[in-house]
Amino acid sequence: MSRGEAIAAAFAGARDYDRHARVQHRVARNLARRIAALPLPPAPRVLEIGCGTGFLTQALRDERLAGEWLVTDIAPAMLDRARARIGEGPTFAVLDAEHGAPEGGPFDLICSSLATQWFADEAAALARWREWLAPGGSILVATLGPGTFAEWRAAHEAEGLTPGTPAFTAPAALEALGPVEPPTVEAIVEPHADARAFLRALRAIGAQTAAPGHRPLSSGALRRVMRRFEAGGACATYEVVTCHLTRANGGA
Repeated sequence: MSRGEAIAAAFAGARDYDRHARVQHRVARNLARRIAALPLPPAPRVLEIGCGTGFLTQALRDERLAGEWLVTDIAPAMLDRARARIGEGPTFAVLDAEHGAPEGGPFDLICSSLATQWFADEAAALARWREWLAPGGSILVATLGPGTFAEWRAAHEAEGLTPGTPAFTAPAALEALGPVEPPTVEAIVEPHADARAFLRALRAIGAQTAAPGHRPLSSGALRRVMRRFEAGGACATYEVVTCHLTRANGGA
């Protein structure tokens, strides 16, 4: 099974996603407000990537964003849940947006909330998306930066161990793409009752896929890490990075 297939399978199995994805819901609402402030055409052609269960799609509807929508995800099961949430209106389609290409276009808006951090080369994918934009179109993406889960990483390092947390893209790599303005960074801290609750929450939202090549810890090593994590307060930081690109800035 490829890494992309493993990620899709993990999210497809996240049947309790909505109840545990509090940070994801908050980020989607914030991103929708930023999108609503863009100078879009009256009926924009919109491509959403990595829709999950429809948090961003619903938030954009709440912001009264009209237009022709193509809502995509790599996991068919997630698309089914988004369709159940949203109902009729958008077109829903399976898409691996890192390697594939959508039907239709060009698009006035390409948006994504907490999905592209799973890409093997996030910056390259965003650069390629510019080819899908109409002149003057925008890409607005919320992703995760390297400060994400700093407390869990620190607990591993204190025990001389390597965490399986993916190597999230640094904001500087996104800034090199020439965004409209420097990427914004927000730290959202989510408290947990203990380490088990943190790990259960990751599994519940399908975010348990480790970095490529990571070897799982022994049970004893994992217990030591969990104790370190709890001693530090059992909190998990999400470093949310929001990046706004345009076709014009890409020189296309």
